[in-house]
Amino acid sequence: MKRKDGYAPIESYAAIGDGTTTALIALDGAVDFMSLPEMHSPTVFAALLDAEQGGSFVLRPTGRFDAERRYVARTNVLETRYTTRDGVVRVTDALNMRGGGQLPWRELARRVEGLGGSVELEWAVDVRPDWGRAGVRLRRIGDACVFEGGGLEVGVHAWGVGEPGVSGRFTVRDGERALLALAATHNQPIPIPRREDVESRLDDTIEVWRGWLARWTYDGPWEEQLARSALALKLMSLEPRGALVAAPTTSLPERIGGGKNYDYRYMWVRDSAFTIDALMRLGLPETVHESFCCLLRAVQTTAPDLRPFYALDGTPAERCEELELSGYRGSRPVRYGNAAASQLQLGSWGDLLETTGLYLEHGNALDDNTAALLERCLDRLAVIWQDDDSGIWELDECHSYTASNISSWMAFDRGIELVGDGRLPADHVDTWRQERERVRAYIEEQCWSDELGAYVEYAGARTLDAAVVRAARMRWDRVSPERLRRTVDRIREQLDAGGGLLWRRTGNIGREGAFVACSFWLVEALARRGDVDEAASLFEQLLTYENDVGLLAEEIDPSTGAFLGNFPQALSHLA
Repeated sequence: MKRKDGYAPIESYAAIGDGTTTALIALDGAVDFMSLPEMHSPTVFAALLDAEQGGSFVLRPTGRFDAERRYVARTNVLETRYTTRDGVVRVTDALNMRGGGQLPWRELARRVEGLGGSVELEWAVDVRPDWGRAGVRLRRIGDACVFEGGGLEVGVHAWGVGEPGVSGRFTVRDGERALLALAATHNQPIPIPRREDVESRLDDTIEVWRGWLARWTYDGPWEEQLARSALALKLMSLEPRGALVAAPTTSLPERIGGGKNYDYRYMWVRDSAFTIDALMRLGLPETVHESFCCLLRAVQTTAPDLRPFYALDGTPAERCEELELSGYRGSRPVRYGNAAASQLQLGSWGDLLETTGLYLEHGNALDDNTAALLERCLDRLAVIWQDDDSGIWELDECHSYTASNISSWMAFDRGIELVGDGRLPADHVDTWRQERERVRAYIEEQCWSDELGAYVEYAGARTLDAAVVRAARMRWDRVSPERLRRTVDRIREQLDAGGGLLWRRTGNIGREGAFVACSFWLVEALARRGDVDEAASLFEQLLTYENDVGLLAEEIDPSTGAFLGNFPQALSHLA
C-alpha cells in the first residue's frame, strides 16, 4: 500500500466498532478516522481528511514489511499480519465490548503478538479532538498519558512497549506480546484499566460478535459475503437505540478534488427499509425491531411530514457547517452536518410504508399510535405527491422524479394493503385508492418515453436514472411489467460503466464514480423478473469489487477500481 501526499487509498481501510463508534484502520496500521464519543460526534483522529492536522494512531513495523489482514471469523475484530526481513507479528485491533454489550467508556485495543523471529515496531498517538479545533492538554496519571480537550479524556495505556508515553519503538520476539490501548470518556471521570482486563475484553469482544451472528438463519449461497455485509451493517448500528448510519465517515469525495463530499453519519429512512428487509430475511429480528422503533421515534418528531434522514438521537438533523480541514487528497469542503436534511424527498413516504409492510410480513404487529401515525403520513402524501422534489439523489434541482413517483404509488399501495389486513384504519382508504390511481396514470403518461423506450429520470426528461430499477422491488411489475423490463434493459445499456457497474444518472456519467448500490439493484431487478442465472453472474462479478476484508464503499472508479465516497457504505451492503 502506498500513500499519496500522506493519504491512503480508501479501499485500504478496514473498520472496527463497538456499536457506539467506529474506527478506520489503514493497511499500514494507522487509525486515520475515529469519532468520539459516538459515530456522529467530532473526530479525535481525522488524518483521513487532513493528513497533517487531523491526528492518527499509528502502529507498524519500522522497516519494510508485507501486510495481509482479515477479520477474525464472523466478527468485526481485525487481524493484520506483518512480515519483515527479521520476523512476523500479528496485530489484533478491536473496539472492546463486554459480554453484555457496550462498555461505559470507549476502549480501543491493539494487541501485538510475535509469531516468529523478531520485529521492531513504532507507534504514536496524536489525539486532535473536535476536528483538530480544540486545545489539548497532556497529563500523566501513573503510567498512563491522558489527552484532555473538547470535553474528552483520552487515556493512552501501553504494556510491553518500553517506557510509557504517547509514542515509541519496541521489539517483539517469537512468543512475546505487547498491548496498546486507548480508554476515552466524555465529560466523565476516566478509567485506568489493567492490562489483563483489556486483554480479557478483547477476547470477549470476539465472542460478542460471534454470538450476534450465531442467531441468524440464512442457508444459501454466498454465505461468507452475506455474513460480512450483515456484520458491516451491525457495525454501523448505534446501540442501544438501533439507529443505522449511512456510513461512519464524512466528506470522502465522489470525485478526487471535487466538492460532492457529504456527511453520512445520519439515519436515512430509505436505509431503514432495506435493513428491515435484509436482516429479517437473515433471521436477526432483535436488530430489526430496534431499528424500526428508532425510525418511528424519529418520524414522530416531524410527522406527517418526513425528513429524508434524522440525527442518530432521533431528532431532526439541523447541523451544517464546513470545517477548516484540507479534505481527502485536497477534496473540499469537509462537512460536519448535511444540508439535505431539509429537502423534500417524496421517496421517504414509500420507504416508510415499505418498511412497515416488511416488518409486519414477518409476524409482527402495530400499536394504535403507530397506525395513526402512518395514517397521517399517507394523508399528507395525498396532498403533496405532485410537488417537485429533490429525489433519491438529494439534488438541488427539483423535478417530478420518476423514482419518487413510483415510491409514492408504493406508499399508497402498501397503505391500502394494510387496511385490507386490518392493520390501518379504513377511514381514508378511498382517498388513497384514488391517489394511487392518479399517480399510476401520471407515471404512465408523463414519465414514459416512447423515443427512449424507458421510464425517464423525471417527467418530460430525456435522461435515465438507475434508481428507477428499484421499481422491481416496489411491485411496479404488477402495473406495467413490459415497460419495466424495457426500462431495466435500457438503463443497463445506457448507464453501463463497465465491469457490471452502473452510473446512477445520465448527467453523472464520467463525473463521479459508479454507484455501487445501483448495480446490486440491477441484480435484484433481473432476479425478480426471472433472469436468475444472469443475476447470479452479475452478482459474482460485483463481489470482486469488495476490498480485501469484504467491505464496499459508496462508489467505485470504473477505470481503476479505486473506492470513492464514504466508507463503508450501508446502502452498498444493504443492496
